[in-house]
Amino acid sequence: MQSKTIVNLYPEIDILLDEPLSKYTHTLTGGPADILAFPKSIKECQDLLDYANDHSLPVTVVGNASNLIVKDGGIRGLTMILTKMNKITSHENLVVADAGAALIDVTKAAQANSLTGVEFAAGIPGSVGGAVYMNAGAYGGEIENVVVGAEVLTPDNHIIHLDHEQLDFGYRHCSVQENHQIVISATFSLETGIAEKIQKQMDHLNALRASKQPLDLPSCGSVFKRPKGYFAGKLIHDSGLQGFQIGGAQVSLKHAGFIVNVDGATATDYLKVIAHVQQTVFNKFGVHLETEVRIIGEDPKSN
Repeated sequence: MQSKTIVNLYPEIDILLDEPLSKYTHTLTGGPADILAFPKSIKECQDLLDYANDHSLPVTVVGNASNLIVKDGGIRGLTMILTKMNKITSHENLVVADAGAALIDVTKAAQANSLTGVEFAAGIPGSVGGAVYMNAGAYGGEIENVVVGAEVLTPDNHIIHLDHEQLDFGYRHCSVQENHQIVISATFSLETGIAEKIQKQMDHLNALRASKQPLDLPSCGSVFKRPKGYFAGKLIHDSGLQGFQIGGAQVSLKHAGFIVNVDGATATDYLKVIAHVQQTVFNKFGVHLETEVRIIGEDPKSN
């Protein structure tokens, strides 16, 4: 069996078979990954990608799984979670971080080195790779404002450097999405600041986040993109949908832009709530809410 072969071939890599992804997603939902690997280096990533290419296996890459819904049918082929690739270094005004490093840890490293510009990300729970992939943003800041380049793995397993222009950032967009590239590391270019002021701003934004977002419950973060001329949360609130619930998934009572797991939700519950919110908002306001959350995997098999 292929999955057994990969475990034997790469004993140095942590590899799990038929592993429930609900153990790793921030929603605590998601079906099993056929093969789930945790590479610790670029070489291990390349070894895994070589194996997948040789055996015609689809490859899925996951960071901190914070803005992600994995369907209840799980993921076929090879899934890599990069959180063990988490080194962060700094030199002068640059911070270089591996794809699996927590974005929050990048902000802490920047503050420790009196570097300013990335405070907006102090509470974003994703990984560096996921943040680049989605051009993550909050409180007026976006990754495109601070990332000047990234190392990526191409589908045919070559390491290349992409500069800021090649990353082609847009709203919740980066060129690696359509080019099916894997972010390996990113370089942040920041300004010299005062450590105490930087920390004060980070504390302020974290307090703001805690006061407005349902951080005490499992969620996939902000579910919908901001429609032009509107705010998704306000449209959902004005549609009377706060508290709407299917199964264990509920439109948050604290912030309408979040869907929280209040009682053993499944990914299917989440997707049904999303569809209902989209239809209700469209019927009431004529606005289509596009999902920001990344939805991957297969639907469960019907009995």
